[in-house]
Amino acid sequence: MHRHKRRREIAQLLQALIDKHPHEIVYVAWDNASTHEDDEIEAVVRGAAGRLVLLYLPTYSPWLNPSEMLWRTFRRDVTHCELFESINAVIAATLDFFQRCNAQPAQVLSIIGSNAA
Repeated sequence: MHRHKRRREIAQLLQALIDKHPHEIVYVAWDNASTHEDDEIEAVVRGAAGRLVLLYLPTYSPWLNPSEMLWRTFRRDVTHCELFESINAVIAATLDFFQRCNAQPAQVLSIIGSNAA
């Protein structure tokens, strides 16, 4: 049941993108998640009549998703080989990591491979 709800939400998101850009072609990078396979989603794509183009990513392609580099850094700096005493300790370590990220946006851009500053 939960999976079906996610598929409906994805279909609604795609429809909202088409509605927001009624005269343009909308390109969406699309991974191979099982929630992306659904009749509702297919209906939105067909209904867009060529104005919604799904760009399928290879099965495993973290290099095409810059946020994966940030998550890799998070795992290395925060959770790798760590045994936290409580969920609150995990939350505190996570908040600390992202506060450091917010304080150093240039470093985050460097981690994700962006040249923007």
